[in-house]
Formats: sequence, structure tokens, C-alpha cells
Amino acid sequence: MSSQKMLDNERRHLAGLLVALQRCAWFLHQSEGKIDWPLHSPFLEKHRKDVDLFETLAAINERFAKLQDTLAAAMRHTALLMSEPADSFLKVLVFYEKLGVLDSAELWQQSRMARNMAAHDYETDYAIIAEHFNTLHQLSPMLYSTTQRLIVEVQTRLAISPENSDFQQEFDTLFPTSL
Repeated sequence: MSSQKMLDNERRHLAGLLVALQRCAWFLHQSEGKIDWPLHSPFLEKHRKDVDLFETLAAINERFAKLQDTLAAAMRHTALLMSEPADSFLKVLVFYEKLGVLDSAELWQQSRMARNMAAHDYETDYAIIAEHFNTLHQLSPMLYSTTQRLIVEVQTRLAISPENSDFQQEFDTLFPTSL
């Protein structure tokens, strides 16, 4: 396979990741919209058998993680296409922080820790459960804005746009004003 064909494949892959980012952000936002924030432990305890509530919370957990994972993959892939060092993800985070795509590498790492705690901890204390979901909800805007800024950066620097407009309109509704 020629190097141009390989580069074209990598660019197409990134265009697909951009659509996936839009989709992940929109679905997370929709799930969060079903909850009256902030959550409180008495509410969760009172509704402890509410399947719809806990399915929505499970969706938020999963969608937060999916958005962050997809964003990380797109950031690394974009850095590679920009010929930036991507041998460690910390270097990738610092690069995007310098570009203004990422507000803070430290905030990213905090959101990663919050996300990972839920993946490995099966908590039954409703105060801790409420705190976890309130934390994810507080961190979601950082993921949304990073996603939007990354898409703009990719379009500007690499002339790559999402491969289709399947979620463009829905994604745009997350940002009533431009960043």
C-alpha cells in the first residue's frame, strides 16, 4: 500500500472518530437531561428500585466513559497526523492544553480517575453514589467543550471534517454560542 493511501486511510479513520465524538457527546447530554441535578442521597435511597432512574445513571456512566475514551483516541490520532509526539498520553494532553483544545491536563486526569472509580467500585452508599454522578455531571461540560474545540482544530489544521453529518445538528445544539 502506498504511503498516500495509508495517509488517506488514517484521515478517513479520524473523520469517523469525529462523528463518533459528536454521537457520544449528544447521547451523554441526552441522558444527563433526564436527571434533576444535583442528585442527593435521600432521593436515590427513596428511588432505589426505580429501574428507569438507575438505567439512566448506568447510561451516564457508560456514555461518559465512552466519550472520554473516544476523545482520547481522536486526540492521539490527530496528534500523530500533525506529526506531534504521541508516545505518551501525557504529552498528548500537554500538547492540547497548549493549543487551547483542553482546558487542563489535570482536569482531564481528574475526570479519568472519577470515571475509573465507577468502573471498578460497586458502591451501595447512596451519598457516595450521588457524589460520583454529580462529579461526572460537573465534568461533562469539559468533555463537551474539548470535543467541540478538537473538531474545530482538526478542521482548521488538517482540513478533516466528520465523515458524515449524522449527528452534526444534534451536536451543534449542545453549543448555543461559539467557543
